[in-house]
Amino acid sequence: MTQSVVVQVGQCGNQIGCRFWDLALQEHAHHNQSGLYDDTTGTFFRNVDSVSWNGVCCGSANGRIQHLKARAVLLDMEEGVIGEFLKGPLRELFDSTQLLTGVSGAGNNWAAGHLTYGSTYKDEIVDQLRRAAEQCHCLQSFFLIHSMGGGTGSGLGTKVLRLLKDEFPEVCRIVIPVCPSVDDDVIVSPYNSMLAMRELTENADCVLLVENQALVDILNTEQACHGTQHAKGNIISAKDRLTGSEKPFDAMNDIVANMLLNLTSSARFEGSLNMDLNEIAMNLVPFPRLHYLVPSLSPVYRLAQVSHPIRRMDKLFSDVFSKGHQLIKAEPKRSLYFGCALMLRGDAQVSDLRRNIERLKPTVRFVSWNPEGWKTSLCSVPPVGLSQSLLALANTTTIKSTFMEMRERFQKLYRKKAHLHHYLEVDGMEESLFSEAVTSLDALIEEYRDQEAGAGKFMPVPDRLKVA
Repeated sequence: MTQSVVVQVGQCGNQIGCRFWDLALQEHAHHNQSGLYDDTTGTFFRNVDSVSWNGVCCGSANGRIQHLKARAVLLDMEEGVIGEFLKGPLRELFDSTQLLTGVSGAGNNWAAGHLTYGSTYKDEIVDQLRRAAEQCHCLQSFFLIHSMGGGTGSGLGTKVLRLLKDEFPEVCRIVIPVCPSVDDDVIVSPYNSMLAMRELTENADCVLLVENQALVDILNTEQACHGTQHAKGNIISAKDRLTGSEKPFDAMNDIVANMLLNLTSSARFEGSLNMDLNEIAMNLVPFPRLHYLVPSLSPVYRLAQVSHPIRRMDKLFSDVFSKGHQLIKAEPKRSLYFGCALMLRGDAQVSDLRRNIERLKPTVRFVSWNPEGWKTSLCSVPPVGLSQSLLALANTTTIKSTFMEMRERFQKLYRKKAHLHHYLEVDGMEESLFSEAVTSLDALIEEYRDQEAGAGKFMPVPDRLKVA
């Protein structure tokens, strides 16, 4: 049995992480009626004595009561989000050794989060990471969740990523960063995103980028189609057990949390074709720096009709190759694929995967040296309230458009040197770090362009499919 540790940094990272833990517990409670602690539960939870299931605890068959603690580290330089979470129904899921909070916050400043707080709290953070790792019998991966626009998320988040690489170089580092939208209320978010990108490129094994604007567009589309009624039994619901009242970004956080549920389903439940988390990087990342994956999810609705129709299996596969189901805003049909993972959950067969891959192959252009770049998994346990769901992770050159837009937003601000003094006032921060970050992103964009330029025309469709 392998285990993974989730590291949540900043307001955004902790809000998404809280939704993941809440929904993961609901899944385990729904599918583990006996309440026994087993290998699937142990992937993200450890067992200690306590009271009852309640979505957090479970009783064993011999009467001994077992209590779950999340394999997680929660970091924030403000107390608000973590403090509120610890007052809620899931407060028993963590103990003080898993939490680190500050008081004043990083002031939306990457330099303050990365250099100031990163240095001040380095030893405490390393101790917490080591403690979490030591509680795992076979540590397989770290999941790091943070924002790109805020000071704590971008700055301290990427500092933690560097510490993970230094302390656990052999453990896979999967990062879920949330990119700000164009009209983000943090005016210096282009600075924070640019500085964070360099760290992500150098220190992560896999990066699953999520864009706020893509999440907003998904919600707007679903609301226009289905109104404001919630689907009964739908796992995507921010009011299930937390507070009973919806808060800003809850709906967006739910979508990302459900993406994580699908991503980790093979590690948490049985299936006829399970995918090891380490296999994601091994199969989808052919070049160390080109490790940015585009996640697409179907169904990916939040607001839906009470009697939501069951989606046909083939529709799930078509959805994940469309713009409306991507968690970043990009054009998938104009891109070149290095590899693509299809992670299917629920009542399905391997033949469903094979049939749909054959159907989609003429529309998906792979690099010439990897024409059969499909990686597949099949988990027999569906999400709560759904019969099937599908997550696609695509390593594709379409992501360079996201980077180009990020660079353009940065340059508009940087040309005027607007707000630059706030960064240069921080000890250890030099303007050369901005230049190095831009150079790193330029090189990354150029690598994607080189791959496209050398790809040539569409490869002919092979006669036979080889599913990994």
